[in-house]
Amino acid sequence: MKNNNIAVIGLGYVGLPLAIEFAKKYKVLGYDINKTRVEELKGGFDHTMEADLEGMNHAMSIRSNNPELGLSFSFSEEELKLYNTFIVTVPTPINKFNMPDLRPLIKASQMLGRVIKKGDIVIYESTTYPGCTEEDCIPEIEKLSGLKFNVDFFAGYSPERINPGDKINTLTKIKKVTSGSTPEIADLVDKLYASIITAGTHKAPSIKVAEASKIIENAQRDVNISFVNELALIFDRVGIDTNDVIEAAGTKWNFLKYRPGLVGGHCISVDPYYLASKAESLGYVPKVILSGRHVNNSIAPFLANKLLKLMIKKVQTINGANVLILGVTFKENCPDIRNTKVVDIYRELCDFGLNVDIYDPWAIAEEVKEEYGVEIVKSLNKNKKYDAVLLAVAHDEFKEFDFEKYYTAGAVVFDAKAVVDRRWVDGRL
Repeated sequence: MKNNNIAVIGLGYVGLPLAIEFAKKYKVLGYDINKTRVEELKGGFDHTMEADLEGMNHAMSIRSNNPELGLSFSFSEEELKLYNTFIVTVPTPINKFNMPDLRPLIKASQMLGRVIKKGDIVIYESTTYPGCTEEDCIPEIEKLSGLKFNVDFFAGYSPERINPGDKINTLTKIKKVTSGSTPEIADLVDKLYASIITAGTHKAPSIKVAEASKIIENAQRDVNISFVNELALIFDRVGIDTNDVIEAAGTKWNFLKYRPGLVGGHCISVDPYYLASKAESLGYVPKVILSGRHVNNSIAPFLANKLLKLMIKKVQTINGANVLILGVTFKENCPDIRNTKVVDIYRELCDFGLNVDIYDPWAIAEEVKEEYGVEIVKSLNKNKKYDAVLLAVAHDEFKEFDFEKYYTAGAVVFDAKAVVDRRWVDGRL
């Protein structure tokens, strides 16, 4: 095998940190079809806030002095022909019917089919169902390249484990699952990742096993969260606080203290549908997985309706009332808005005739507008009277928010994250 010249395809939350880390030891091209994104990175800026900017700029400076090392960025397909190891980190979303949308993955595979050479390796990191790499992606490469799989070119799969916003469990500190299309390639892929992952690697026996290992990580978390979300729905009717129940139950050593909440983002709220789709294609309808999805998808409308009930209880007029939602990203202290469920709450409240403002110091307003068609306020008007305030995302900034001011002025305060002083809230999830 030739020296690894690596091209990372897709420069989002997964691809960019990976490209930067590999560039410390190899010649790396960060490739993306989005020209604006490429130019942004060339200028030393990353709007996702996931990149080690100092490391990125250092890696680019290495390339400027040594063409055989370091990092460069490009949107030119032609440049990919200079590389021999391709790592695919494109999104794997779902469509409006909750079915896998493989278009980004298929298009990336077709593009690689136009540039791949004999002896090259393609490694997929995008989360998908077991069998997708070999049954859906590789045939596209074969078709366009005229090369034969496992004779002329090879493949690997190493599922991404990036946790957006987490500055402690970063790329190199999370053990990496690896795999290859032949035993020899499996060893090469494992050694490649082992060269940058300080936490070590786990070599899976096949690509399908590696694919399955990733997708069940997220399906398991989704089901676990759905259980406590269902408890929240039950205990709301009982009239007790779910978090109080969890604290009491958590005094036993083997109780898992999952918390109720909105389940959005690019992984947990999406990946179970990939596994369910694969199961259904094989004649099995998964009951637990889809039931968990149903419960978690019900939390946003539940929160909206709970807020309305609390407002009515406080004898507030609903139509025309002003509501402030704090947070729109799918998790705290992170600008990631992918598949956020806060927008579902917003739309539900708007349907009841409320005037709703969303404020989030982490989110990029233009991205929220483009993705969801929703305008968010860029700064908070502290003099505006709100009839209700909903804490949806527990950004650090909101832990210093003056909830007492709004509560004492008669507003309903609802804490969906159970972090606000209970003296100043009307309800919690």
